[in-house]
Amino acid sequence: MELNEVRNELSVRGKNGIGFLLSAVVIWSIITFIFLQSFDVYQKNIYMLFSTGLMFPLSVGISTLIRADWKLKNNPLGNLGLYLNLAQLIYFPILFWGIIKSPNDAIVFFAIITGAHFFPYGWFYNAAAFYVMAPVISVSIMFLGLHLKGNHLWLIPISIIIGLFVLIFWLYLDYKKKSKVNVEEDH
Repeated sequence: MELNEVRNELSVRGKNGIGFLLSAVVIWSIITFIFLQSFDVYQKNIYMLFSTGLMFPLSVGISTLIRADWKLKNNPLGNLGLYLNLAQLIYFPILFWGIIKSPNDAIVFFAIITGAHFFPYGWFYNAAAFYVMAPVISVSIMFLGLHLKGNHLWLIPISIIIGLFVLIFWLYLDYKKKSKVNVEEDH
């Protein structure tokens, strides 16, 4: 099987990772709610970190609901998706530094890390949407973060949610196109 065929199979069977992205929408919605509250930014940052613990179980549940195969056992690149996701954890020292040294900016660091970590999925799923949206999300969050202060930090997670919805929609279109091609090739 050719490499592009393997990647397109990942794209179709895994539905471009949309289950994980939908769970990210839920997590970032929780983070938005947290940042709309009146307690101090340290508490908000701790609750933000705790909310990320929901990511994996929520992703598995949503992937099951939308019938996306996130395990991809029979695909030679199947485990790579897990490694790409775990690679995001390597950036967490930046987030921890932000929480300790610059607590008002921690949400910006986390949002930029989130957006940037989508980039390698462009190759993994053979989907241009990841290549475009990763820098769009990261750079737009950086500019937004440069201008926001105090009570307006909730605009950061709202912006991530908007970026995620654009990415999900684009990936859904890509998935439909690839699944249609696969059906035509099977006949």
